[in-house]
Amino acid sequence: MSIKPNQFTVHFWGVRGSIACPGAETVRYGGNTPCVEMRVGGKRLIFDGGTGLRVLGQSLLSQMPVEAYMFFTHSHWDHIQGFPFFVPAFIKGNRFHIYGAVAPNGATIEQRLNDQMLHPNFPVPLQIMGAQLEFNDLGVGETVQLGDVTIENALLNHPGEAVGYRISSQGCSAAYITDTEHFPDRLDENVLWLARNADVMIYDATYTDQEYYSEKTSKVGWGHSTWQEAVKVAKAANVKKLVIFHHDPLHNDDFLDSVAEQVGQQFPDSLMAREGQSIQLVPPGLASESEVAVIETVQDAKVSA
Repeated sequence: MSIKPNQFTVHFWGVRGSIACPGAETVRYGGNTPCVEMRVGGKRLIFDGGTGLRVLGQSLLSQMPVEAYMFFTHSHWDHIQGFPFFVPAFIKGNRFHIYGAVAPNGATIEQRLNDQMLHPNFPVPLQIMGAQLEFNDLGVGETVQLGDVTIENALLNHPGEAVGYRISSQGCSAAYITDTEHFPDRLDENVLWLARNADVMIYDATYTDQEYYSEKTSKVGWGHSTWQEAVKVAKAANVKKLVIFHHDPLHNDDFLDSVAEQVGQQFPDSLMAREGQSIQLVPPGLASESEVAVIETVQDAKVSA
């Protein structure tokens, strides 16, 4: 499948945080952990390799050979545990350019992906993968230029560090900001910079303010934010569309429906990330006026090209 040069679409393959939570109460929004695919400027970009990456991999089997650029925010398990089950990486002829910032302890993204596949954690090593894997150590603040596509990153407030990304092409931009915890007395300048005037901002809103500040089960220091903070950032950064992302595994479909209603009251142009959902950005020069179109697709995440 060829990706059109003027295409800018965002596809959600995994939208949960912390741990996968399949079940009857998470059917509508999905239970897979983070994986977001963007088809931009003729390139396929993949952000994070949670369990949603396995589902994406199954979809790609009908599109061989595949070349993609994979960007990891960090290497907590919910963001990398789909990588060993990413079937296209085992197939010769495919090519993946893999980017990730060096961890505070000096471990590269290659080392971290390799380590999770070592005995006794996994039966086969990373080296058995037949695809061409090219690992790139990404500096915090470094810009990656892929043709007409610009990928910027900035440090986020998360235990063990994480980076957020901003993807720009042909006058459109999308910010992928997970995992991050807001500051109590100010908005995070790095988050605002990533989200500045973005057409779409995908934001870590794992908790509600009530949960985050709870006296009994406080989530302060856990490395995640709230939907209330997401709204503040979206307004301050002049974001066009807000996407609530990294849903807590304890939040079932009905709970997320309730959050969606509350977010919509404060920021009407918003949505809750769902597996199998697509967002299409239309470059200003290709439409009568700049617009962001939301395309809902079937729940099994067989997103159309």
